[in-house]
Amino acid sequence: MDAAEFRKRGKEMVDYVADYLEKIEKRQVFPDVEPGYLRPLVADSAPQDPESFEDVFKDIEKIIMPGAASPACTELETVMLDWLGKMVNLPKEFLAEKDGQGGGVIQGSASEATLIALLAARTKIIRQVQSEKPELTEAEIMGTLVAYASDQAHSSVERAALIGAVKIKSVPSDDTFSVCGSALKKVLDEDKAAGLIPFFFCATLGTTSCCSFDKLLELGPICNKENIWMHIDAAYAGSAFICPEFRHLLNGVEFADSFNFNPHKWLLVNFDCSAMWVKKRSDLIGAFKLEPLYLQHHHQESGLVTDYRHWQIPLGRRFRSLKLWFVLRMYGVRGLQEHIRKHIRLSHQFEHLVLQDERFEICAEVVLGLVCFRLKGSNELNEALLKSINDAKKIHLVPCHLREKFVLRFAVCSRTVESTHIKFAWQHISQLATDLLKTWEHNHHQQ
Repeated sequence: MDAAEFRKRGKEMVDYVADYLEKIEKRQVFPDVEPGYLRPLVADSAPQDPESFEDVFKDIEKIIMPGAASPACTELETVMLDWLGKMVNLPKEFLAEKDGQGGGVIQGSASEATLIALLAARTKIIRQVQSEKPELTEAEIMGTLVAYASDQAHSSVERAALIGAVKIKSVPSDDTFSVCGSALKKVLDEDKAAGLIPFFFCATLGTTSCCSFDKLLELGPICNKENIWMHIDAAYAGSAFICPEFRHLLNGVEFADSFNFNPHKWLLVNFDCSAMWVKKRSDLIGAFKLEPLYLQHHHQESGLVTDYRHWQIPLGRRFRSLKLWFVLRMYGVRGLQEHIRKHIRLSHQFEHLVLQDERFEICAEVVLGLVCFRLKGSNELNEALLKSINDAKKIHLVPCHLREKFVLRFAVCSRTVESTHIKFAWQHISQLATDLLKTWEHNHHQQ
């Protein structure tokens, strides 16, 4: 959609809202529809090719309005998470479909999804231990629980453990910044020997610092055997799994209990829209279900009736699946795949430019849209380069530490980015490096 069409559609939307409000008294206050009404009205998977805005918009009156805010808001979300789950080829157990045990939910952010998974895992293990050892109090059990994540995991995982009041330990990553099975097993064995109860492991696909991938095929079987909830955080990288050539990065998801990625990061959906799936919805509901009279309805939670307040921290929620529905239909799976592929092509273009300049080095394998690079030399030199780049305000880079190295991160993110922008960014960085090295050598010779 170009700017001209966007203006036109925006005005139509304002008219639609104004007409709706003007004639609101003619609408029924409570919907007539039966539970499960929406699924038969929409396709069972996302379209491959883009649809027109008119066609998508017509469906608002036809499909959404008869179900008003609820159940339409809930039912569209359930179906959209099935669409998205099929796009990344998730195992069937994670889909709600008509009568599945699993299903998806939209959270605000990946931090929230990790916390929800950790709290559900915590409740589950406490109940299991209490059934075996009824003499133990909840507080005594809590004191022995341990969660785990890579030393490369996002800080939000540690924060989830902080909020969940459980210990968390870092598992050392290998020289590719990934956690492998033997590293996890070593930590688990030590902790079990010390009388602790390992209960939760957060595997990262696409770490924040360098986009490395934990080895799910090794980690999954260990977690399953040891009765540890495995949650997968693929916040950024998950969107790429809609492309068959990157789907292998998700192999091993079949061992997980929950999985999360953010369409708002790389799938052209505006913030906030963090997609989370669980294999057993009963695990979430078991952890968060409270039933005061004012929230009781006639339908029990089943494949047809989902009550998302038991799947999340807040009670209220927005109609976030609507924008997901629009994006999936307006772009089609092919359009979204092309968007991802283009960004990855551009990051490899940048990598290629870096490799042609012998002053620089690449610091981690370039898999998706992130390039980790630096000047060969000291951390101080690279800190100075980053400062000159960010002070110039033409492009903005965020750094990270990879072991002892200070590293610059070039992330391809914008919807409108083109090859010319990559060339411009590299010329700019290259020139600033040249200027810096001159003054740097001069200053260091004088000392």
